[in-house]
Amino acid sequence: MGNRGCTVWFTGLSGAGKTTVASRVAELLADVGRPAYHLDADVLRSGINRDLGYDADSRQENVRRLAEIAALFADAGMVALVSSISPFEEGRVHARDLHHARGLGFHLVFVDTPVEVCAQRDAKGLYALSSSGNLAGLTGVDAPYEPPTSPDLVLRPGDGTADELARSVLRSLPELVGEPSGAL
Repeated sequence: MGNRGCTVWFTGLSGAGKTTVASRVAELLADVGRPAYHLDADVLRSGINRDLGYDADSRQENVRRLAEIAALFADAGMVALVSSISPFEEGRVHARDLHHARGLGFHLVFVDTPVEVCAQRDAKGLYALSSSGNLAGLTGVDAPYEPPTSPDLVLRPGDGTADELARSVLRSLPELVGEPSGAL
């Protein structure tokens, strides 16, 4: 395709805003003619990852598969936008190392939204289920989430609207997406 591909990996708790910001980044890239694909972990769990549970091993396998798929898109010259809780540092490091071993860019974005804010948003009803005792193992509540030790970018709810956050993502990686920061 003549483009340098890369992966932008959004991590954070359920309800943090990962999918919203990643979707907006995809729209902005489409507006400038840059091929991108949004790999939403929730969507992949209904297909290629439907055989996985939510125990620690399954969560790690989910992240491993996402990393492999994202690397294929990046290798094809696209910007792969991954939105995944990806709760363990080891999995995110593996994803980065996999990309770097293949000469592909990898940019980790931590959507750092407090669990209280995520619970207020609760678009999927997971926090309500958890608080009523009908869901065990919710990441950040009664299952671990290891915040990234060295993200490339940290986004917080007070940093702006989804559009402003998406634009800050693109401004943070113009060399990877091949667009001058002023074009976005």
